[in-house]
Amino acid sequence: MSDQPARWTQATVYPDMWADPDDDPRNNQGVSPDGELATLQDFLTGYRMTLRMKCEGLDAEQLARRSVPPSTMSLLGLLRHLAEAERDWLNWISDGDPAPKLYGERDADFDGAVAEPAVVDAAYVDLEREQAATDAALAEHPDLSERVGKDGIAVRELMVHRIEEYARHCGHADLLRECIDGRVGQ
Repeated sequence: MSDQPARWTQATVYPDMWADPDDDPRNNQGVSPDGELATLQDFLTGYRMTLRMKCEGLDAEQLARRSVPPSTMSLLGLLRHLAEAERDWLNWISDGDPAPKLYGERDADFDGAVAEPAVVDAAYVDLEREQAATDAALAEHPDLSERVGKDGIAVRELMVHRIEEYARHCGHADLLRECIDGRVGQ
């Protein structure tokens, strides 16, 4: 008998997908947006939604489980890490003093991802708050070539980096989720 969960999906049209196209909330906006900024925002929204979908239906223990040893990653750790990353990005574009770390020093976002419902709830609240703050700050700079913050980072570069970070961690979330309960899909 194996400790590995059996692979499964809710999709019936494409068995390697997370959900059928008609049931996938990422596919309901119709045609793709026009313009570079709208396209970047659409990709960011899609990856954010994918990460949340990978966490749906799991309890605190499952979300905190480090299911791909020896990695210290967990789905809960990814939520906390991305909240921390959003805060960092906001600090990059701010001219004032940087906001403090949410969870403490290096790797505290993963190390503090413990199987407690209050920690899970706080992670979602933190992520939503930090995403909204960074989104609001960037909305003040619709010119993607504008350079912002003390280091003069281009808005375009920051947007692409945000997408890259979420996309990379969605790949991690695929593996983590499959090892937790066997659910597969993009």
